[in-house]
Amino acid sequence: DVMSDMLLTAKHDPAEIDKERGVIMEEYNMYQDTPMYQVGWDFEKLMFGDQPLGWDQIGLKDVIMNVTREEFKAYQDELYRPDNMVITVAGDVDHDTVVEEVKKLFPMKKAVTDFEWPAFAWKDEGERVILQEKKTEQGHVVVGFPGYPEGHPDHWAKKLLAIVLGGNMSSRMFLGVREAKGLAYYISTSTDDYADVGAISTRAGVDLNRVYDAVSAIAEQYRLVRDEGVTEKELQKAKDYWKGKMILKLEDSEAVAHLLGKQEVLRDGIKTVEEIHAALDKVTCADLKRVAEDLFHPEKMYLAGIGPWTDKDKFRERLVF
Repeated sequence: DVMSDMLLTAKHDPAEIDKERGVIMEEYNMYQDTPMYQVGWDFEKLMFGDQPLGWDQIGLKDVIMNVTREEFKAYQDELYRPDNMVITVAGDVDHDTVVEEVKKLFPMKKAVTDFEWPAFAWKDEGERVILQEKKTEQGHVVVGFPGYPEGHPDHWAKKLLAIVLGGNMSSRMFLGVREAKGLAYYISTSTDDYADVGAISTRAGVDLNRVYDAVSAIAEQYRLVRDEGVTEKELQKAKDYWKGKMILKLEDSEAVAHLLGKQEVLRDGIKTVEEIHAALDKVTCADLKRVAEDLFHPEKMYLAGIGPWTDKDKFRERLVF
Protein backbone atom coordinates (compact mmCIF):
# COMPACT_ATOMS: atom_id res chain seq x y z
CA ASP A 1 0.00 0.00 0.00
CA VAL A 2 2.83 2.39 0.87
CA MET A 3 4.72 1.56 -2.33
CA SER A 4 1.65 2.05 -4.53
CA ASP A 5 0.93 5.37 -2.80
CA MET A 6 4.49 6.55 -3.44
CA LEU A 7 4.37 5.52 -7.09
CA LEU A 8 0.84 6.52 -8.10
CA THR A 9 0.13 9.64 -6.05
CA ALA A 10 3.51 11.29 -5.50
CA LYS A 11 3.11 15.09 -5.62
CA HIS A 12 6.72 15.90 -6.47
CA ASP A 13 6.43 18.96 -4.28
CA PRO A 14 8.95 21.57 -5.54
CA ALA A 15 9.81 22.51 -1.96
CA GLU A 16 10.66 18.88 -1.13
CA ILE A 17 12.64 18.53 -4.35
CA ASP A 18 14.71 21.56 -3.39
CA LYS A 19 15.41 20.04 0.04
CA GLU A 20 16.54 16.82 -1.58
CA ARG A 21 18.98 18.57 -3.92
CA GLY A 22 21.32 19.25 -1.01
CA VAL A 23 21.09 15.64 0.17
CA ILE A 24 21.89 14.31 -3.30
CA MET A 25 24.77 16.74 -3.72
CA GLU A 26 26.31 15.45 -0.51
CA GLU A 27 25.87 11.90 -1.80
CA TYR A 28 27.54 12.99 -5.05
CA ASN A 29 30.46 14.46 -3.08
CA MET A 30 30.73 11.29 -1.00
CA TYR A 31 31.20 9.16 -4.09
CA GLN A 32 33.74 11.62 -5.49
CA ASP A 33 35.67 11.19 -2.25
CA THR A 34 35.41 7.38 -2.45
CA PRO A 35 37.56 6.47 -5.47
CA MET A 36 37.17 2.71 -5.06
CA TYR A 37 33.50 3.21 -6.03
CA GLN A 38 33.94 6.05 -8.49
CA VAL A 39 36.53 4.21 -10.56
CA GLY A 40 33.95 1.57 -11.46
CA TRP A 41 31.60 4.22 -12.85
CA ASP A 42 34.49 5.81 -14.74
CA PHE A 43 35.13 2.39 -16.29
CA GLU A 44 31.53 2.13 -17.49
CA LYS A 45 31.71 5.69 -18.82
CA LEU A 46 34.77 4.73 -20.84
CA MET A 47 33.40 1.44 -22.13
CA PHE A 48 29.78 2.35 -22.83
CA GLY A 49 30.32 5.96 -23.86
CA ASP A 50 28.10 9.02 -23.79
CA GLN A 51 24.76 7.25 -23.59
CA PRO A 52 22.56 6.24 -20.62
CA LEU A 53 24.47 3.07 -19.68
CA GLY A 54 27.69 5.07 -19.54
CA TRP A 55 26.31 7.80 -17.29
CA ASP A 56 26.63 7.89 -13.50
CA GLN A 57 23.21 7.06 -12.05
CA ILE A 58 23.47 9.88 -9.53
CA GLY A 59 23.69 12.41 -12.35
CA LEU A 60 25.68 15.57 -12.96
CA LYS A 61 25.78 18.57 -10.63
CA ASP A 62 23.99 20.73 -13.17
CA VAL A 63 21.15 18.22 -13.50
CA ILE A 64 20.83 17.69 -9.75
CA MET A 65 20.59 21.42 -9.06
CA ASN A 66 18.25 22.33 -11.93
CA VAL A 67 15.88 19.41 -12.64
CA THR A 68 12.26 20.55 -12.36
CA ARG A 69 9.03 19.05 -11.10
CA GLU A 70 7.75 18.83 -14.66
CA GLU A 71 10.81 16.86 -15.72
CA PHE A 72 10.36 14.47 -12.79
CA LYS A 73 6.74 13.90 -13.78
CA ALA A 74 7.56 13.38 -17.46
CA TYR A 75 10.29 10.89 -16.57
CA GLN A 76 7.95 8.98 -14.29
CA ASP A 77 5.20 8.85 -16.91
CA GLU A 78 7.68 7.59 -19.51
CA LEU A 79 9.14 4.72 -17.46
CA TYR A 80 6.78 3.78 -14.64
CA ARG A 81 3.93 2.26 -16.60
CA PRO A 82 2.24 -1.15 -16.37
CA ASP A 83 3.85 -2.63 -19.49
CA ASN A 84 7.30 -1.75 -18.13
CA MET A 85 6.82 -2.87 -14.54
CA VAL A 86 7.47 -6.04 -12.57
CA ILE A 87 6.15 -6.49 -9.02
CA THR A 88 7.86 -9.28 -7.12
CA VAL A 89 6.70 -10.62 -3.75
CA ALA A 90 8.58 -13.28 -1.77
CA GLY A 91 7.79 -14.69 1.65
CA ASP A 92 5.06 -16.59 3.44
CA VAL A 93 2.37 -15.48 0.98
CA ASP A 94 -0.30 -16.99 -1.24
CA HIS A 95 0.19 -16.23 -4.92
CA ASP A 96 -3.45 -15.73 -5.88
CA THR A 97 -4.07 -13.49 -2.87
CA VAL A 98 -1.06 -11.36 -3.75
CA VAL A 99 -2.22 -11.01 -7.35
CA GLU A 100 -5.64 -9.76 -6.24
CA GLU A 101 -4.08 -7.29 -3.80
CA VAL A 102 -1.76 -5.97 -6.50
CA LYS A 103 -4.70 -5.41 -8.83
CA LYS A 104 -6.40 -3.34 -6.13
CA LEU A 105 -3.33 -1.37 -5.10
CA PHE A 106 -1.98 -0.62 -8.59
CA PRO A 107 -5.00 0.47 -10.66
CA MET A 108 -2.85 1.84 -13.48
CA LYS A 109 -4.28 2.74 -16.85
CA LYS A 110 -3.03 0.80 -19.82
CA ALA A 111 -0.57 2.81 -21.87
CA VAL A 112 -1.84 4.15 -25.17
CA THR A 113 1.32 3.15 -27.04
CA ASP A 114 3.60 0.14 -26.61
CA PHE A 115 6.68 0.70 -24.50
CA GLU A 116 9.83 0.81 -26.59
CA TRP A 117 13.32 0.55 -25.19
CA PRO A 118 16.12 1.31 -27.68
CA ALA A 119 18.75 -1.38 -27.97
CA PHE A 120 22.24 -0.56 -26.76
CA ALA A 121 24.56 0.52 -29.57
CA TRP A 122 28.34 0.26 -29.23
CA LYS A 123 30.07 3.53 -30.06
CA ASP A 124 33.71 2.51 -30.03
CA GLU A 125 35.76 5.70 -30.21
CA GLY A 126 39.05 3.86 -29.85
CA GLU A 127 39.91 5.21 -26.40
CA ARG A 128 40.98 2.47 -24.00
CA VAL A 129 42.14 4.45 -20.94
CA ILE A 130 40.44 7.01 -18.72
CA LEU A 131 42.26 8.64 -15.81
CA GLN A 132 40.98 10.87 -13.05
CA GLU A 133 43.91 12.69 -11.48
CA LYS A 134 43.46 12.77 -7.71
CA LYS A 135 45.82 12.97 -4.77
CA THR A 136 45.27 9.64 -3.06
CA GLU A 137 47.25 7.39 -0.74
CA GLN A 138 46.18 4.34 -2.74
CA GLY A 139 45.62 4.01 -6.45
CA HIS A 140 42.44 2.45 -7.85
CA VAL A 141 42.16 0.74 -11.23
CA VAL A 142 39.62 -1.29 -13.15
CA VAL A 143 40.78 -3.42 -16.08
CA GLY A 144 38.30 -5.35 -18.20
CA PHE A 145 36.51 -6.22 -21.41
CA PRO A 146 33.05 -6.07 -22.99
CA GLY A 147 31.07 -9.18 -22.06
CA TYR A 148 27.75 -10.90 -22.68
CA PRO A 149 24.22 -9.81 -21.77
CA GLU A 150 22.23 -11.57 -19.05
CA GLY A 151 20.43 -13.95 -21.41
CA HIS A 152 23.45 -15.03 -23.48
CA PRO A 153 23.99 -18.82 -23.83
CA ASP A 154 27.44 -18.46 -22.23
CA HIS A 155 26.20 -16.32 -19.33
CA TRP A 156 26.91 -19.03 -16.75
CA ALA A 157 30.35 -19.77 -18.18
CA LYS A 158 31.28 -16.09 -18.03
CA LYS A 159 30.14 -15.84 -14.40
CA LEU A 160 32.18 -18.91 -13.43
CA LEU A 161 35.19 -17.56 -15.32
CA ALA A 162 34.96 -14.37 -13.25
CA ILE A 163 34.97 -16.42 -10.04
CA VAL A 164 38.04 -18.38 -11.16
CA LEU A 165 39.81 -15.13 -12.02
CA GLY A 166 38.91 -13.03 -9.00
CA GLY A 167 35.78 -14.17 -7.22
CA ASN A 168 37.31 -15.07 -3.85
CA MET A 169 40.53 -15.39 -1.83
CA SER A 170 41.63 -18.53 -3.69
CA SER A 171 41.17 -16.96 -7.13
CA ARG A 172 43.95 -16.34 -9.63
CA MET A 173 43.97 -12.55 -9.30
CA PHE A 174 44.07 -12.72 -5.51
CA LEU A 175 46.85 -15.31 -5.38
CA GLY A 176 48.83 -14.14 -8.41
CA VAL A 177 48.63 -10.36 -8.06
CA ARG A 178 48.07 -9.78 -4.34
CA GLU A 179 49.65 -12.71 -2.52
CA ALA A 180 52.54 -13.67 -4.81
CA LYS A 181 53.57 -10.15 -5.84
CA GLY A 182 52.08 -7.86 -3.21
CA LEU A 183 50.82 -5.46 -5.88
CA ALA A 184 47.29 -4.88 -4.55
CA TYR A 185 45.43 -4.60 -1.29
CA TYR A 186 41.96 -5.44 -2.59
CA ILE A 187 41.41 -7.17 -5.92
CA SER A 188 38.35 -8.88 -7.40
CA THR A 189 36.84 -9.82 -10.74
CA SER A 190 33.11 -9.54 -11.46
CA THR A 191 30.62 -9.21 -14.29
CA ASP A 192 27.98 -6.66 -15.20
CA ASP A 193 25.00 -8.26 -16.91
CA TYR A 194 22.41 -6.07 -18.61
CA ALA A 195 19.59 -6.75 -21.05
CA ASP A 196 21.62 -6.48 -24.24
CA VAL A 197 25.24 -5.94 -23.20
CA GLY A 198 27.66 -6.83 -20.44
CA ALA A 199 31.22 -6.58 -19.13
CA ILE A 200 33.81 -8.52 -17.15
CA SER A 201 36.37 -6.56 -15.17
CA THR A 202 38.93 -6.67 -12.38
CA ARG A 203 39.19 -3.85 -9.85
CA ALA A 204 42.10 -3.31 -7.52
CA GLY A 205 43.52 -0.95 -4.93
CA VAL A 206 47.22 -0.66 -5.69
CA ASP A 207 50.50 0.82 -4.47
CA LEU A 208 50.92 4.20 -6.17
CA ASN A 209 54.52 3.44 -7.06
CA ARG A 210 53.78 -0.02 -8.53
CA VAL A 211 50.57 0.63 -10.42
CA TYR A 212 52.05 -0.20 -13.83
CA ASP A 213 53.36 -3.53 -12.53
CA ALA A 214 49.89 -4.24 -11.10
CA VAL A 215 48.17 -3.53 -14.43
CA SER A 216 50.65 -5.78 -16.24
CA ALA A 217 50.05 -8.55 -13.70
CA ILE A 218 46.28 -8.29 -14.11
CA ALA A 219 46.59 -8.42 -17.89
CA GLU A 220 48.85 -11.47 -17.55
CA GLN A 221 46.18 -13.36 -15.59
CA TYR A 222 43.69 -12.67 -18.39
CA ARG A 223 46.24 -13.99 -20.90
CA LEU A 224 46.98 -17.13 -18.93
CA VAL A 225 43.35 -18.13 -18.54
CA ARG A 226 42.75 -17.47 -22.25
CA ASP A 227 45.80 -19.38 -23.51
CA GLU A 228 45.95 -22.20 -20.97
CA GLY A 229 42.37 -22.54 -19.76
CA VAL A 230 41.33 -23.60 -16.25
CA THR A 231 41.64 -26.89 -14.42
CA GLU A 232 38.78 -29.17 -13.43
CA LYS A 233 39.61 -28.44 -9.78
CA GLU A 234 39.34 -24.67 -10.32
CA LEU A 235 36.05 -25.03 -12.13
CA GLN A 236 34.52 -27.26 -9.47
CA LYS A 237 35.63 -24.90 -6.71
CA ALA A 238 33.99 -22.00 -8.59
CA LYS A 239 30.74 -23.95 -8.96
CA ASP A 240 30.70 -24.93 -5.29
CA TYR A 241 31.46 -21.37 -4.24
CA TRP A 242 28.64 -19.90 -6.34
CA LYS A 243 26.12 -22.50 -5.21
CA GLY A 244 26.99 -22.05 -1.55
CA LYS A 245 26.93 -18.28 -1.75
CA MET A 246 23.55 -18.35 -3.51
CA ILE A 247 21.97 -20.71 -0.95
CA LEU A 248 23.16 -18.55 1.95
CA LYS A 249 22.02 -15.34 0.28
CA LEU A 250 18.57 -16.71 -0.52
CA GLU A 251 17.85 -17.24 3.17
CA ASP A 252 16.77 -13.58 2.96
CA SER A 253 13.37 -13.25 1.26
CA GLU A 254 14.41 -9.89 -0.19
CA ALA A 255 17.18 -11.69 -2.10
CA VAL A 256 14.61 -14.19 -3.41
CA ALA A 257 12.43 -11.34 -4.65
CA HIS A 258 15.44 -9.71 -6.30
CA LEU A 259 16.46 -12.93 -8.06
CA LEU A 260 12.96 -13.50 -9.44
CA GLY A 261 12.46 -9.87 -10.46
CA LYS A 262 15.82 -9.63 -12.21
CA GLN A 263 15.16 -12.78 -14.22
CA GLU A 264 11.69 -11.57 -15.20
CA VAL A 265 13.16 -8.28 -16.46
CA LEU A 266 16.36 -9.49 -18.10
CA ARG A 267 15.86 -13.14 -19.06
CA ASP A 268 13.45 -15.15 -21.18
CA GLY A 269 11.72 -16.92 -18.32
CA ILE A 270 12.53 -17.59 -14.67
CA LYS A 271 14.83 -20.36 -13.49
CA THR A 272 14.52 -21.92 -10.06
CA VAL A 273 17.58 -22.33 -7.84
CA GLU A 274 17.70 -26.00 -8.80
CA GLU A 275 17.62 -25.12 -12.50
CA ILE A 276 20.41 -22.57 -12.04
CA HIS A 277 22.52 -25.15 -10.24
CA ALA A 278 21.86 -27.65 -13.05
CA ALA A 279 22.94 -25.04 -15.62
CA LEU A 280 26.17 -24.47 -13.67
CA ASP A 281 26.86 -28.20 -13.53
CA LYS A 282 26.75 -28.39 -17.34
CA VAL A 283 29.53 -25.82 -17.80
CA THR A 284 32.87 -27.39 -18.75
CA CYS A 285 36.49 -26.26 -18.76
CA ALA A 286 36.25 -26.11 -22.55
CA ASP A 287 33.34 -23.65 -22.18
CA LEU A 288 35.42 -21.34 -20.02
CA LYS A 289 38.36 -21.45 -22.41
CA ARG A 290 36.07 -20.71 -25.36
CA VAL A 291 34.61 -17.69 -23.55
CA ALA A 292 38.07 -16.44 -22.55
CA GLU A 293 39.28 -16.79 -26.14
CA ASP A 294 36.24 -14.89 -27.34
CA LEU A 295 36.42 -12.02 -24.86
CA PHE A 296 40.04 -11.49 -23.84
CA HIS A 297 41.82 -9.60 -26.61
CA PRO A 298 44.23 -6.72 -25.92
CA GLU A 299 42.51 -4.46 -28.43
CA LYS A 300 39.27 -4.86 -26.46
CA MET A 301 40.82 -4.16 -23.04
CA TYR A 302 39.75 -1.02 -21.14
CA LEU A 303 41.28 0.63 -18.07
CA ALA A 304 39.98 3.26 -15.65
CA GLY A 305 42.23 4.70 -12.98
CA ILE A 306 42.00 7.19 -10.14
CA GLY A 307 45.22 8.45 -8.59
CA PRO A 308 48.05 10.95 -9.10
CA TRP A 309 48.56 9.98 -12.73
CA THR A 310 48.13 11.83 -16.02
CA ASP A 311 50.10 9.82 -18.60
CA LYS A 312 47.65 7.53 -20.40
CA ASP A 313 50.36 6.12 -22.64
CA LYS A 314 52.11 4.46 -19.70
CA PHE A 315 48.92 2.55 -18.98
CA ARG A 316 48.26 1.74 -22.63
CA GLU A 317 51.70 0.12 -22.80
CA ARG A 318 50.60 -2.36 -20.11
CA LEU A 319 47.35 -3.36 -21.81
CA VAL A 320 49.09 -6.02 -23.89
CA PHE A 321 49.63 -9.77 -23.84
